[in-house]
Amino acid sequence: MAIAPNSKYFVSRNSRSRSSHRSVAHRSMFSSILVKPITYAGTNGDQEGQFSLIHIPLPLYSALLQPILRVLLPHGGPTGSEEPEGLLEGLSLDNKHGFLNISVTPIECSIVCHTSWATNVFEPVIKKLPKESQARVNISKDTYIVFSVSSAGMEAGQRVIDLTAPLAMAGIPIFFITTYYTDFILVPSKDRQTVGTALLDRGFEFSENDSAYVAPTTVSHVRNSSNYSDKPPPNTPPPTNVAELQARTFNHLRKRNVIPFVEPNLTLIQCSGREILPPSPQYGASHLNNTPSSWLDSMDPKLYIGLVSALAQQPKFLSVTLAQDDAPSLLVDKNLLWLFGSSIVGDTDCDLVPIFLDLGGLPEGSTGIVCGVAGKLVDEMRRDDVLNGNGTNQQNGNVEQGEGELSYLSTARAGAVVLSAEGSVRALDVLAPLLVKTE
Repeated sequence: MAIAPNSKYFVSRNSRSRSSHRSVAHRSMFSSILVKPITYAGTNGDQEGQFSLIHIPLPLYSALLQPILRVLLPHGGPTGSEEPEGLLEGLSLDNKHGFLNISVTPIECSIVCHTSWATNVFEPVIKKLPKESQARVNISKDTYIVFSVSSAGMEAGQRVIDLTAPLAMAGIPIFFITTYYTDFILVPSKDRQTVGTALLDRGFEFSENDSAYVAPTTVSHVRNSSNYSDKPPPNTPPPTNVAELQARTFNHLRKRNVIPFVEPNLTLIQCSGREILPPSPQYGASHLNNTPSSWLDSMDPKLYIGLVSALAQQPKFLSVTLAQDDAPSLLVDKNLLWLFGSSIVGDTDCDLVPIFLDLGGLPEGSTGIVCGVAGKLVDEMRRDDVLNGNGTNQQNGNVEQGEGELSYLSTARAGAVVLSAEGSVRALDVLAPLLVKTE
């Protein structure tokens, strides 16, 4: 059964020029947010990509390693079957994925890729598995649209809340995936129109020039507004405010016995692949024999040697995201850094600790988990800072967290809240009592 993506999380927020994790701060308004669907050049012009979510149990990881590597390093050609499939969709002119996420965690392996790759690369291999193994691997029946979110001047925790709240209040299940450069929101294709309505109701405007939803800097940050959308969720009345949404979220998690945990001796690093100058067309190897240029020409080959080496050994934790406008983004077990050498950039001295939530027992269509969990953590940790006299910004009255930025990793059937080591201790102190069942 495909699990609705809003019940999972993803990843830590960074900006291109950032060298360390920023603190989570309250903002009174949006600061330059642009929400744009991921598109690719189709036969009828630019088309919004359709993406699938794949769940792979860890015991079957090695059996599906070949298609995982195949989708990581695409060449844009046929799939290699006896009857060539032609060009796989979802690639740019230089054969770069519009969007791809591969995550291996202590709970599962999760893939988000264009639907044509799920159908033509993964399904043939899955069908060769024993029947009982086939039943354990899941490719989502619903397809998803991916929105990139470019933002400046907003802290990660508050940004996650402000962008997911309108969709959660509208009853839309989502993924929220934040990488080193860009946030990404995945929504079911069937809810595409509702997403647009929810954003417009929230104060966004649609820009024809950018083909994107833009939040003016005058849009106020109202956490308790009930006017996110007029469309209620399909089976239950909508919460009237974010506080009610948080209460429902934790009640839902308690009923499903979701217990947060930390994997011993696991610390993560958020980083990016190092871009290099592409070779001259006169001498570049990719131009020999009229071979078209590739996005790989601008990346350090050591990065992909490191990725293949890490994936080949079934890492304890590795999440890599490829997107059409960004260099590759990694959230990776610190013990694997030696595989990448100088091919990555970022703050490799900042130890991050993931708090895992096994969400495999949640029903399909669960909504509001990202917003509910993120909002509660930000609220409680900010409140503690005020009570303890810590983290107060005297200049603008904002409350900042000294332990670093609150982050997420969304996967098919699990989620991870990612914080600094000290911040993770505080987060566990907040989450544990909220998720304990009471008699």
